[in-house]
Amino acid sequence: MKMILDERGKKYILKEGQEFQSDLGIVSAEVLSDAEIGDEVKSHLDHSFKIVKPNVNDFIDLMDRRCSILIKKDIGTVLAYTGLGAGSRVVDAGTGAGAIALNFGNVVGETGQVYTYEIREDFSEVAKKNIETFGIKNIEVKNKNIKEGIDEDNIDVVFLDLPKPYEIFEDVYDSLNLGGWLVVYAPYIDQAEVSYRVAKKLNFYDIEILETLERGLEVRQQGTRPKTRMVGHSGYLLFARKL
Repeated sequence: MKMILDERGKKYILKEGQEFQSDLGIVSAEVLSDAEIGDEVKSHLDHSFKIVKPNVNDFIDLMDRRCSILIKKDIGTVLAYTGLGAGSRVVDAGTGAGAIALNFGNVVGETGQVYTYEIREDFSEVAKKNIETFGIKNIEVKNKNIKEGIDEDNIDVVFLDLPKPYEIFEDVYDSLNLGGWLVVYAPYIDQAEVSYRVAKKLNFYDIEILETLERGLEVRQQGTRPKTRMVGHSGYLLFARKL
């Protein structure tokens, strides 16, 4: 898979065997097929484009979504807090468009495995298509309600983005390895609070609720200061460990 980057920094995923068209002109399929990563190509309007290999974040920015997705600040917190790595086994529900499943699959590598549950058939089909397009082979999309049971065991992380995640915490506990993590994404504090109380009752350890805020800086000739806009609340993250 290749990505093309125009002079403005706008990026597009290339479709194999097809020409590329934008308001800056057309690049023929023949030119694109011969281009390697890092090459610069010209459109018929003489605008320059660079051929780039997309990473997982590039792909998620451009993929078919049809629903809201977790943003980078929350995904990064999940990956860092749980210590997920090569060879890990992950259960994820609900899949949505597959954004966090793609990040999980990218991190656990060829020796790891991700099982992602999505109750809606239309979303599961979108996720399958996105995962197949990105070319990752270690993610299995399951069009199934996870509340009917978790099929897998020896799991290192279970990530739940569900309206009432605490209803399946007992199943989660049984599926986790010793030292494994339960992670809940909760848009509302009520969901996080109930999840905390249920996890504590089930003897999970190291229970923590976090909210990650993101504020960038702008660099100008006059000086550097925080941007007036920031990525504030998106959701709460609950972490709980089986020990």
